[in-house]
Amino acid sequence: MNDMTKETHSFAGVAAGHEETAKAAVEILDAGGNAFDAAIAGFLAACVAEPVLASLGGGGFLMAQVPGKPTRIFDFFTQTPSTSSSPDDVDFHAITADFGTAQQEFHIGLGSVATPGAVAGIFDIHKHLGRLPMSEIVKPAVRLAKSGLPINDFQAYLLTVVEPIYTETQESRRQYCRKISDDDDTKIKIVGDTFRAPELGDFLEVLAIEGPSLFYKGEIADQIGAFTGCSINKADLARYNVIHRDPISSVMNNHRISINPTPAIGGALIMLALSMLDKTDRKDMSFGTVEHVRAMVSIMDECNAARVKSGIDLNPIEGAEILHEVAGHPPAHRGTTHISVADNDGNVAAMTVSNGEGCGAIIPGTGIMLNNMLGEEDLNAAGFFNWPLNTRMSSMMSPGVMVSPDGDVIGFGSGGSNRIRSAVTQFIANMAFFDMNLSDAVLAPRLHLEGGKLDVEPDFPSETLKALKDDYIDSKTWPAPNMFFGGVHAIQRSQRGIVTGAADPRRGGVFIPL
Repeated sequence: MNDMTKETHSFAGVAAGHEETAKAAVEILDAGGNAFDAAIAGFLAACVAEPVLASLGGGGFLMAQVPGKPTRIFDFFTQTPSTSSSPDDVDFHAITADFGTAQQEFHIGLGSVATPGAVAGIFDIHKHLGRLPMSEIVKPAVRLAKSGLPINDFQAYLLTVVEPIYTETQESRRQYCRKISDDDDTKIKIVGDTFRAPELGDFLEVLAIEGPSLFYKGEIADQIGAFTGCSINKADLARYNVIHRDPISSVMNNHRISINPTPAIGGALIMLALSMLDKTDRKDMSFGTVEHVRAMVSIMDECNAARVKSGIDLNPIEGAEILHEVAGHPPAHRGTTHISVADNDGNVAAMTVSNGEGCGAIIPGTGIMLNNMLGEEDLNAAGFFNWPLNTRMSSMMSPGVMVSPDGDVIGFGSGGSNRIRSAVTQFIANMAFFDMNLSDAVLAPRLHLEGGKLDVEPDFPSETLKALKDDYIDSKTWPAPNMFFGGVHAIQRSQRGIVTGAADPRRGGVFIPL
């Protein structure tokens, strides 16, 4: 049940970043829900099982493939505030996250909160595509939140990395820390500890009845508006809306690829990379050869040059004009998780979500930690608090759908912050250009180039690793596959209706077939 892939004759399935996330989605499929009901249920369960990566205080994107209808993106990502503020007006400060091998500065506090889109997103998806009542869809997450679950290795590691955030406030300590004594609850939970969020369970039951107005215009909006030092206000919440977009689409090597469009930047960069790869001479080029990886690194280098930051001009690279649409949308490249679902009606859902790292503040009585999307270092070239007002933020998140020459439909996406674009590019290339099956395409070794530094997974041929080390003085070959290189969770539905899946072990992935 918990294998990374299964080749059984299944007619539906779920690939996700945690077993409980996948189980929640499967439960809804078993109850008669469709892929979109299941994706919502999986996301809500991820708010409990993957709390650093998923929250109703954040946002994300859903790629929806419905048989006989155009592929559509539901954009429920975060929005910048409608009014400007200064560091003196808001709660905004730096913490240091310790990854073990490196440290990184994040900015948190209520001043780092962008307007959340997650609650609006799930209800909008449900309105247009759902089948079961929301009161049924929330049940797996409610049960999980109230009964609790043991923290696994991956989630424990993430909590350790961001411990300064999750011990920031009394409310966050109460939810995420161990109760050692009456006077000491500041030690973050570890592997095997039980995590519960009963207030979140209660909130989901009420939310299913009252709908999104509870969050955006009702009691929760009042609570957020009453926070001292918060970047957003009730007006920001009241005006938030989900945006439906047409995906970026292209045919490459007879595979039709549709992916998250601008103003999100990830999909545009992936399409740019794939278009350049499609123009290379693939004759006698096989996966993992020196020729292949040199071509891929060169393409990554060109795409890095084309990457947009607010107020910075693009380099004149062929195909990069699409990235102009990203200008003016401040980027957020934060922690993410992904869910892919296929049902027996032919629907495919690919949902990627993020809460940044969390701002440290929890909405009282809800168990919901708000995002820290405005704490992104490269949010604006001129520095913090200079972002454009009331503007949808850009993102690396790149949920997508690919249709093979045989008519198979593949839903995919990845977590991995800034490495999403390289992980998804390499996954698509593995399937479309190297004819790998789904499992091999996810498991194949990856590389990532950024800032002149090349990071490489170890399972490439030795001659390839040597060539890369010779080419790039600033390079690192990792000792094993690692979460640094993303976490692609993908689902594939054949024309005959057979569903297979692959969930990335780099990020604790689980595939469950039905």
